[in-house]
Amino acid sequence: MYDVIIIGGGPCGLSAAIECSRKGLQSLIIEKSNIVHSIFLYPTNMQFFSTAELLEIGDIPFNTPNDKPFRHEALAYYRNVAAYYNLNIQHYEEARSIARQEDGTFTVHTMTKRGKAETYSSRYVVVATGYFDHPNYLGIPGEELDKVTHYFSEAHPYTGTRVTVIGGSNSAVDAAMELVRVGATIDMVYRRTELSPYIKPWVRPLFDSMVQKGKITLHLGARITEIHPDHVVVTPLEAEPFRMENDFVLALTGFHPERKLLESIGVHMAENLDKPEFDPATMETNIPGIYVAGVIASGSNANEVFIETGRCHGRQIAEHIQCQTH
Repeated sequence: MYDVIIIGGGPCGLSAAIECSRKGLQSLIIEKSNIVHSIFLYPTNMQFFSTAELLEIGDIPFNTPNDKPFRHEALAYYRNVAAYYNLNIQHYEEARSIARQEDGTFTVHTMTKRGKAETYSSRYVVVATGYFDHPNYLGIPGEELDKVTHYFSEAHPYTGTRVTVIGGSNSAVDAAMELVRVGATIDMVYRRTELSPYIKPWVRPLFDSMVQKGKITLHLGARITEIHPDHVVVTPLEAEPFRMENDFVLALTGFHPERKLLESIGVHMAENLDKPEFDPATMETNIPGIYVAGVIASGSNANEVFIETGRCHGRQIAEHIQCQTH
């Protein structure tokens, strides 16, 4: 019987485990991949928008020679923090459901990588699952083709090819700029008439310059409506659809949190069933003893919760649990 089971080993889940340990609570992290898996899925050369200080957890300094840390630095940092605090982590084990027992405790049902079912019991459960495993699909013909991916790691495989990038936020801009460096022919398609206003300010001038020089062809106010083995169909808002030849499609259209685990225990959803109901002061949901931490607490806009803010949820949760156990 654990005091707290934390589902999700991202920065917010790690932070929650650390804060619980500081309160003398015995915790277990259940992570379906490895710790900070979402950051591992970021592009290989990605640089964070945030400063290192805003990514720190457990009062452990995040040392970097850069103004903004890079992905590989964050992976090392969170590995070291987890080791420093000797966190109890079940890697490669997926939480499938949460059940409440008659005595008020909870049972978490899991499945290991080898297909073995396991159960764990605790007095409290923190759901800190992220969103990077659940891309926003376009729902168009051809999206299932091998030439389409919703993740971008690095540009090298696309050297000398024709690539269509779908999206207009930081991920799409970063990918397009890396593709330029390997000699790809890039068409960037975005449904809005202007790119996201949240593009990194030190990146935007460089991107605009590449567009002006013709290294990136920008199609604003347009959508991809069909994907075929050798081309895509582009449908502008105020013009006729046209074919555009290409070899690959990077559908960088964002991600969304998965709600099934919360729904399995009866957590209410607000905002058109898209956001869990919880007390923002304690992060406790409508089910006493069930808490949310990190991006799972956000609504349809996953960007309303970042590591910078989600890392603080663990302290709120640990303090609330401690008050109830004394």
